[in-house]
Amino acid sequence: MSGDSENWSSTHSRWRLTEPKAEVITSELLPDQEIPLLKRRQDLRRTEALKPWAEKRRTGWAPCSPKW
Repeated sequence: MSGDSENWSSTHSRWRLTEPKAEVITSELLPDQEIPLLKRRQDLRRTEALKPWAEKRRTGWAPCSPKW
């Protein structure tokens, strides 16, 4: 089964520890591969990341463990 997935995790910038970040990793699940294909990685400020995450939760997304 193929499809897209995203991994959201909290992280901190090494240079600005007072500004929490969220790392958003977008990947594609390929039917013939055990590990998802990395498509994009972003570091967002926590306040910027909460808005799209809240929207995904409203559409049925749920937290899960990383897929790789």
